[in-house]
Amino acid sequence: MNRPDSSAQITPKVDLAALDKLFDLTGVRAFLPGGYGALGEAIAWAFAKRGADIAIAGPNRTKAESLAENLLSAGGKAIGLELNARKTSDIPAVVDKVVAALGGIDVMINCVGIQREQSLLDVTEEAFDEVYETNLKSAMFLSQAVARHQIKAGNGGRHIHLLSVRSKLALRGRGYSAYCATKGGLLMLVRQHAVELAEHNITVNGVAPTFIKSDRIRTHLERDEFRKFIVSRNPMGRIGEPVEVVGQVIAFAAPAGSYVTGQVVYVDGGITASQ
Repeated sequence: MNRPDSSAQITPKVDLAALDKLFDLTGVRAFLPGGYGALGEAIAWAFAKRGADIAIAGPNRTKAESLAENLLSAGGKAIGLELNARKTSDIPAVVDKVVAALGGIDVMINCVGIQREQSLLDVTEEAFDEVYETNLKSAMFLSQAVARHQIKAGNGGRHIHLLSVRSKLALRGRGYSAYCATKGGLLMLVRQHAVELAEHNITVNGVAPTFIKSDRIRTHLERDEFRKFIVSRNPMGRIGEPVEVVGQVIAFAAPAGSYVTGQVVYVDGGITASQ
């Protein structure tokens, strides 16, 4: 019986050229549904400045096109498209347009999400359905449409979803039933899609911030009592900046993330570690 030669070295030599490209996004074709919000815009700029081609999509065509025009100044290609992700029947056609414009989709960064705060006793079916359709159902069918193109192309790919610490933690004293339920569901969608798409060399991961400075949470931040509550619970004692979320998205999208899938990283100043 032949035995492997135990003296033979199996440790590969360090690929110095690969190290130089760990966070390189040159030529990456990125699709950002919901990409003109505070986090989406920061991500879009980071990708564009690193050589990626960008497609921004959202229900406000003017905002999507305006951001795309600004991104062009960083070089590369950028387009803006109209997409209401709640209308799942519209998603395949928009994804087709992105593929036609960019030549394919290497990375999808799903920035779609809303919150409708209602206490448990006041939750309406209409509001719950709106949050579910926006935060979870759209993620399912955006992923499906993009994955179909990526599998057909045979070049692998990356799916990155923006979640929230509310995928893991409830929020005492607030009406977050729909939001927490959909973000928790998205966490499991990330894991399930990761194992289904792994054979196609498509990774699926999530980035989950806590409260990040943006106009979206302005009403919370302008209320001293709630702002102090947020800061007091945060081990780092402050509210995060949009750019502080970007780094982990880049890591998942770039060569550095090639062997990571089914994971959610919490960008939260230590909140999930302390609760």
